Amino acid sequence: MSKRANKAEHFKRIPKHIGIIPDGNRRWAVDHNMEKQQGYGHGIEPGFQLYQQLLDYGIEEVTFYGFTKDNTKRPAIQTEAYVKACVDAVKLLSERDANLLVVGKTDSRVFPDELKKYANQRVNFGKGSININFLVNYDWEWDLKGGVTGDIHSKDISRIDLILRWGGRRRLSGFLPVQSVYADFYVLEENWPDFKTEHFINAMKWYQQCDVTLGG
Repeated sequence: MSKRANKAEHFKRIPKHIGIIPDGNRRWAVDHNMEKQQGYGHGIEPGFQLYQQLLDYGIEEVTFYGFTKDNTKRPAIQTEAYVKACVDAVKLLSERDANLLVVGKTDSRVFPDELKKYANQRVNFGKGSININFLVNYDWEWDLKGGVTGDIHSKDISRIDLILRWGGRRRLSGFLPVQSVYADFYVLEENWPDFKTEHFINAMKWYQQCDVTLGG
């Protein structure tokens, strides 16, 4: 039996699509006597630890919240730091297995040129073991207005089963409002750079008790 099957068998219900809101990077930096912008770079490694768990448990799709249009109201030094962190994360991902789709407003000066080749199309890396969606300069109002065809901009992203949010905040913050309509929401008090593998395990245990009816 495969490593993936061995882990997955511990849970009867495995969400097909998980949303990740990796919040608390700036607060983590302040708590560790750093400048706020330094927290973003420390959020990359936790993302890949979680990525490995998602593979091990056979998760088919995951959406990571990179940054929003509203985040660009922050000081320029912070904006530059989280944009760089997004670019660096994709560079590392390109050396692994994933089908990447970047969704966000590409016609903005803050949208990184390095990621435009992944925008609005799914690009395969390696074996393409998991669909990864990355929201970069994302704006929910822009998403809902859609394009010339009348579809929402995030139309290629499936409905989300479970959302995990680090940093203790209990809000969506504009995270894929259409796909999140029936998602269960699990909040972790720890800031994102303090990610531990048991965070995901505990979320999965909690998800086993959720009454998923989809309104029925």
